[in-house]
Amino acid sequence: MKTTWIDFKALRAKLEFEQVLRHYGVEVKRKGKQHHGFCPLPNHNGKKNSASFSANLERGIFQCFGCGAKGNILDFAAFMEGIDPQAGGELRGVALKLQQRFCPEIADKPKQPKDTPKPKPENRDTSAAMPASPAIINAPLDFELKGLDTQHPYLLGRGFAVGTIEHFGLGFCTRGLLKDRVAIPLHDAGGALVGYAGRVVDDNTVSEDNPRYRFPGARKRGDTLYEFRKTLFLYNGCHIQGPVGDLIVVEGFASVWWLHQNGLPSVVATMGADCSEKQAELIVSSVKPNGRAWILPDGDKAGDRHAHSLLAQIAPHRSVRWLKLDSDRQPTDYPADFYRKLMAQ
Repeated sequence: MKTTWIDFKALRAKLEFEQVLRHYGVEVKRKGKQHHGFCPLPNHNGKKNSASFSANLERGIFQCFGCGAKGNILDFAAFMEGIDPQAGGELRGVALKLQQRFCPEIADKPKQPKDTPKPKPENRDTSAAMPASPAIINAPLDFELKGLDTQHPYLLGRGFAVGTIEHFGLGFCTRGLLKDRVAIPLHDAGGALVGYAGRVVDDNTVSEDNPRYRFPGARKRGDTLYEFRKTLFLYNGCHIQGPVGDLIVVEGFASVWWLHQNGLPSVVATMGADCSEKQAELIVSSVKPNGRAWILPDGDKAGDRHAHSLLAQIAPHRSVRWLKLDSDRQPTDYPADFYRKLMAQ
């Protein structure tokens, strides 16, 4: 039986991601080379009406910041077909469908003769995320960033004390992937350092190619792929000696720093507007059965989405209160006494 030749690398290069998205019923909302919209993946376990799905139409890669799925154009098709992209045989079947529909001209390449040495398996780049073995998620780092500037004007100018900066290990980075960003150490629930996030110091520089926050990407060492997923832990969760009676849940890093500095150390961040199932479990386990979770999101639409995501998952298990802020205000805009008075009501 003749087997149709598939050159996965050539197929990925030839396919147009916008066509593939439309093929699977996605309404493409292009902005430059990016598409942003609701996650179309059938196994999406994040909030359904959150625009958490992003696709780079030029590079042929995607990521959902809600469910954590990411990969290349073939991985996307596999997910849409309801199969595991790590299953080689099933992935080949999906690739064949796409090749026959969109790129039949590259199917004519003959199969290599039997006496020709077989090429080594293709090393797919980390953004393509198709390892032969399962990836290692949130592995502890074997290094720490050195020489960070703890006196940078961004930190001091926002009112953060030296003690707060040192407690969270913050500092401006002048080289590497986090060059010109404030480096933020990320620790898992057990306290292990699993990565660094980087925040720009000038919001005017934020763009599609220069996001406000940069999180660790996938990396490969030898045959092992390492991936980072912020949805599996809570920022500052390792410092909660729980369960506690009152736990404040915020969206971002700066809110944690501010509340901790002002005498409210029982605070964690989901590092985004959506709360994953795992993060919700960690929040519930960090609050006493008769305790209370205080939701303190930003005063915008993303903050409302954050609050609803938390309420839906935590309210069935713990008492929850939503501390609503004025429109377009952030937790760092108020003194700690403001929150103490609200929490005392």
